[in-house]
Amino acid sequence: MTSLTRLFAAPAVALSLACAFPGPVHADGHGMKIESSVVESELAEKKVNKVGRYITAAESIDLLKERDDVALVDIRSPAETMLVGYPTAADINIPLKMIDPAYPFNAKKGRYKMRNNPDFMATMKSFLAEEQPAAVLIICRSGGRSARAVDAMHEAGIEVPAYTVVDGFEGDKSDAGKRTVNGWKNVGGEWTYKVNEGFWPGAGA
Repeated sequence: MTSLTRLFAAPAVALSLACAFPGPVHADGHGMKIESSVVESELAEKKVNKVGRYITAAESIDLLKERDDVALVDIRSPAETMLVGYPTAADINIPLKMIDPAYPFNAKKGRYKMRNNPDFMATMKSFLAEEQPAAVLIICRSGGRSARAVDAMHEAGIEVPAYTVVDGFEGDKSDAGKRTVNGWKNVGGEWTYKVNEGFWPGAGA
């Protein structure tokens, strides 16, 4: 990825992209802005972030094909990326939450609980400092964790504009309870089960 070397418009979804300043990118709306079809008032509450930055998986796919200065960070647990798959366009996996090794059971949700990753923010800051993207897209399973990650990044003072991929990698559930409605996997995005070396920061160290 190189810094602001190519500026294109993604025609398939009419994304309007602009860099207001050639200098540092700020989280207060300066720098790169991504226009998206997402309407915040139509989102589920859990998918709403505090900075109002959103993009769909389909829009993300087109954007990442046209720009090499935008990063895609998968914030699901490493187990999810290996067993469920992840976008081939993802630069790195920085989990927001990890499966709790004590395996406390959440009967209401029918799953084992997760705990916050204490290294999330430090790893994210290190990645962004090294890559210096104009913007970063945050993807999880279906848009909930990514919204919380964007909020946490904003509160931590990260200046790179962060956007929630609102339908995530697997997408929302259908009436039948299957994740077949939208999401990276269901809208034609390239993905893989094969984890590349370095995709999990610190693994094998």
